[in-house]
Amino acid sequence: MRIVTTTILALAVSAGASSAQAGLADERDINAGLLAVAAADKIRRECGDLSGKFWAARSYVNQLKGMASERGYTEAEIDAYVNDDAEQAKMRERRNAYFKSKGASNLDAASLCRLGQDEIKNRSRIGSFLKAK
Repeated sequence: MRIVTTTILALAVSAGASSAQAGLADERDINAGLLAVAAADKIRRECGDLSGKFWAARSYVNQLKGMASERGYTEAEIDAYVNDDAEQAKMRERRNAYFKSKGASNLDAASLCRLGQDEIKNRSRIGSFLKAK
């Protein structure tokens, strides 16, 4: 009986996490925020002329988590979503598509530096997480 109960509980938890991932994937504003953080992080890592504003990005991520919590997602569901390999791959695809739409490439550091400088100059959300060295 104990094995059956444990199995049912595990299935219920995994089903809940799966539906949370589907739900969080539909939260446009939260995902737009995650995209901004992901883009700034890639620019920061590739461009030696720019660095990241770690505390600003961390604070913003905490705000996004708060928004998700207010919408009924548990901390475990949020963590499962942002740490999911498939979701991370989708976010990289969206990030790279954003770069391409701005004339940059995730494989070209110089283009990412130009984009980062433009983002800072335009005071965009992405630019708010970057600073010139």
